[in-house]
Amino acid sequence: MKKLLLLPVMVLLLTAIHLSGNERKSGDMSSARGLTTFSAIVKELELNYVDTIDRERAFREAIDALLETVDPYTVYYPEENREDISQMTTGEYGGIGAYLVNEGGGVCVSEPMEESPALAAGLKAGDRFIRVDTVDVTSYTSDKITKLLRGRPDTQVRVRVIRPYVSDSVRDITITRARLRSPSVPYSTVINGKTGYIRISQFIENTGKEVRAVLDTFKSRHPDLTGIIIDLRGNGGGLLEQSVDVAANFVPKGTEIIRTVGREKDNSRTYKTMRNPLYPDIPLAVLIDGSTASASEILAGAMQDLDRGILLGSRSFGKGLVQTTRPLPYGGVLKVTVAKYYTPSGRLIQALDYQHRNEDGSAARVPDSLTHEYKTLHGRTIRDGGGLAPDSVIDWPKVNRLVYNAVSDNWIWRYANKYAATHPSIPPADKFVVTDSIYSDFKASIDPAKFKYDSTMESATEQLRNIARDEGYINDETTAAFDNLKKLLTHNLDRDFDTHRPQVEEYLGSEIVSRYYPGKGRNAYTVRDDKAIATAISIMGSPLYKKMLRPATVVTKTDTRR
Repeated sequence: MKKLLLLPVMVLLLTAIHLSGNERKSGDMSSARGLTTFSAIVKELELNYVDTIDRERAFREAIDALLETVDPYTVYYPEENREDISQMTTGEYGGIGAYLVNEGGGVCVSEPMEESPALAAGLKAGDRFIRVDTVDVTSYTSDKITKLLRGRPDTQVRVRVIRPYVSDSVRDITITRARLRSPSVPYSTVINGKTGYIRISQFIENTGKEVRAVLDTFKSRHPDLTGIIIDLRGNGGGLLEQSVDVAANFVPKGTEIIRTVGREKDNSRTYKTMRNPLYPDIPLAVLIDGSTASASEILAGAMQDLDRGILLGSRSFGKGLVQTTRPLPYGGVLKVTVAKYYTPSGRLIQALDYQHRNEDGSAARVPDSLTHEYKTLHGRTIRDGGGLAPDSVIDWPKVNRLVYNAVSDNWIWRYANKYAATHPSIPPADKFVVTDSIYSDFKASIDPAKFKYDSTMESATEQLRNIARDEGYINDETTAAFDNLKKLLTHNLDRDFDTHRPQVEEYLGSEIVSRYYPGKGRNAYTVRDDKAIATAISIMGSPLYKKMLRPATVVTKTDTRR
């Protein structure tokens, strides 16, 4: 039935592409035959199908089904979602400036943004939405409430919320919407007066200007910097041109940063830096991880290929594809992959091959055996495919089940709300410490009966017991042994929280700090004890830095576990 519904609307989609002038005039008669056949099916369904077809839903499902055959980055946006495209490229939207979270069957403020209308109006983390203007939103999801809160700048929205941990819990708050912009540089600082640190969260319009403004400040206020760290961890990318603009701060004018190759000539070009660098020689470290992708990989890859800086962390995501937007009939927009990009050494770092899929339909990963060697500017050996391999590998601590549940089930988030309601102030973000008293109070706030924590050892023990039963090994002796083993391996929540305190503390401390210092406070707290940053500073300040940028360098491995 679903496939039957998809066929006619796929005709509409194909026809729309044809009418917009995007269909390639290849002379392939199979396209004409396909369109004719689909048109005939549409006509038959319109005249003879027994039930009514939900055309709107079928149309969207057909588009999604068609685009699933290419890659996940080719996406259709109908007219009502065009603003999503604008927000992705500019970071701008009209709203109140608050992150929301689905919590306890309702929707709460996760955190108001720094310098936002929501923060200025007094909205706090933990506030539960009851009403938005005249709409009862107690059963709404965060997505639906977000749509109500957004709107034209300078218009007002009135919300009713319930605030936890206070006596007068119901609050009516009027908020004036504003034109908001998600910053691409959420945090920058100078560490110990010697190392400049810049976190880039996305590449949108003006990212290059934001980064250059920070570097200008470094240069004027800290002329004796000994190194710069660019943090691209978690940066999923964005605008290609902006990554080139950021790279221009560190390499000579006219340096090639990236080359794109597409089927159409217009999609094939070489991008070079257009201005003189601010820091052509200073030691540079770029932090990457598995979520570093696209435009952030362009910047990191260029710095590695040109031997301009070292990469630290774990292998990047591996997205070597370029998208652009194309207008469609009726106000729609198609974001479509038009090219592959190559780093200065000639590498294509794309990790997944969407043209050659596995039997289950998933994209095949490029195997190491099919990757090729390339050379950096100084002659170091690097490889294509599978993302960027760091020059110094850092083993990020694995998040265990206890910590995952404490975060994902909002236990830490709720405690931070409670703490903020009972403590009017804390030290500066970079000086705040989770004391023994705070940690004990946090543990006491957790109800063991409600904390969802399935120990891997317990489940494995039970699985082993079932295997023994299936294979006929269960008797009084083995049953007693399994019962005793279960007692020995049953988790103790209080003990486990003490065992994993360093990891829990990272999340707990940053969450508490964000209640008092939204935005930059959380970054200031986490940067202070970030082992990757400490490793970068150590390497840049030693002879190892120059050695790593020369051929035959042995990759180092750093363990950041505490």
